[in-house]
Amino acid sequence: MEQTLNCLVVDDDKEVNAYVCDMVRQTAFLHLAGSFYSADEALPTLSNGGIALLILDINLPGIDGVTFAGMLKNGSAGTIPKVILISGSKEYALDGYKVDAIDYLVKPFQYPDFYKAATKALSISKAVKPAEALTDHLFLKVEHALVRVGIADILYVESFKDYIKVFTTTGMITALSTLKSIEDKLTPHGFIRIHRSFIINPAKVESIQHMTVKIGNTTIPVTEQYRDAFRKHFEEWL
Repeated sequence: MEQTLNCLVVDDDKEVNAYVCDMVRQTAFLHLAGSFYSADEALPTLSNGGIALLILDINLPGIDGVTFAGMLKNGSAGTIPKVILISGSKEYALDGYKVDAIDYLVKPFQYPDFYKAATKALSISKAVKPAEALTDHLFLKVEHALVRVGIADILYVESFKDYIKVFTTTGMITALSTLKSIEDKLTPHGFIRIHRSFIINPAKVESIQHMTVKIGNTTIPVTEQYRDAFRKHFEEWL
């Protein structure tokens, strides 16, 4: 069965918007999941995920297309859609490379040009191996048993000789593991290391002050080695 790409069209010119939507409908491997006249209108649908291709006008009201594509490229939420930029001028073509647009179409473009760009998006999508679904739990070796722990319940992890202490919303578990091993399991879930001996769940951080984080009643320092990554993760806070 042919792969289908969910697609959004964003162009503030109603005639162009309708014209591009018709092209999408003509293309068997594309599904029109929505059309909008501004980036702000499109953002909620994109945030819900599942959009593989964004056909984006550069000259939009409010947030322009290049800025919007750059925001999506640097974002962390969900799968980042492939972008085809469209414009009435060639002068912005270089900007397309800066935001990794897969193609740049100059109005008034024709269906063969659009189809070629859409086919490129399909080829790239087929070449990307689908990410494995993340599990919501892990098993910790506690004495002679394996104890299941919900990942969302973990506050932070502390190394303790040949063991780790896993602090959760319901208590503390001492398990046989290295901090590196548990870090490999938790990093895909957004956990970050802020100290040689600590990994934290950023979703559980209550406050940040003077390069320390507070989780519950515990204050953990962010050491120099991990400060750049920490600042990047919490850039909206700092």
